[in-house]
Amino acid sequence: MSTTIFTDGAARDNPGAGGWGAVVLTDDTVTELGDREDQTTNNKMELTAVVSALQSIQNEKEMTIYTDSAYVVNGITRWVKGWSKNKWKTSKKEDVLNKDLWERLVDVVAHKVIDWKIIKGHSGTPLNERCDVIATSYADGSPVVLYNGSRERYGIDVDIKNPISNIKSKSKSKAYSYVSLVGGEIKIHKTWEECKARINGVSGAKYKKSVSPADEEEIIREFTE
Repeated sequence: MSTTIFTDGAARDNPGAGGWGAVVLTDDTVTELGDREDQTTNNKMELTAVVSALQSIQNEKEMTIYTDSAYVVNGITRWVKGWSKNKWKTSKKEDVLNKDLWERLVDVVAHKVIDWKIIKGHSGTPLNERCDVIATSYADGSPVVLYNGSRERYGIDVDIKNPISNIKSKSKSKAYSYVSLVGGEIKIHKTWEECKARINGVSGAKYKKSVSPADEEEIIREFTE
């Protein structure tokens, strides 16, 4: 039996009231999940959606997870190994944000074979859009009715038609943009030279390369938390 999971998270004003949504597909069934928090961030809700979906199918060992959060996919496939070795400190010796959720995610993915895929958000993929509807409805305090039943009676197209990308190493990927944070102000640069000119010699400056519009958005979210 194959299992496919779609997830999404939302936070009004980020931070603010938030919600998360997930759709879990098996060969025969569809299960929608969702919940809210009164004060949270978008990244926390993205992580919570994945953790909660995986906890709902603990006996499944192989699955594909689709999310529009590069933060989640990069974190679980690349960053957590270094964080855990460094006692949950970043390379700059700062505390890792959302440590409790990352630890829960590490625990719940143990002994599972997961194909992580990043999908472009708000691009017309029905199940990604459905997760967004669930997440935002919970964030707004007016949750939609969650479906739990057969695939044939679901009423939403479960086919995945939009281009999906597997997670790739940023170091080997062509840059879409560079994001810099200086003095609390975020700027987007199209070239490394522009970014370097802004951050060079500035104490506390941060920067990251993005490889897609969705990745750029996640970096901005990370910098603003």
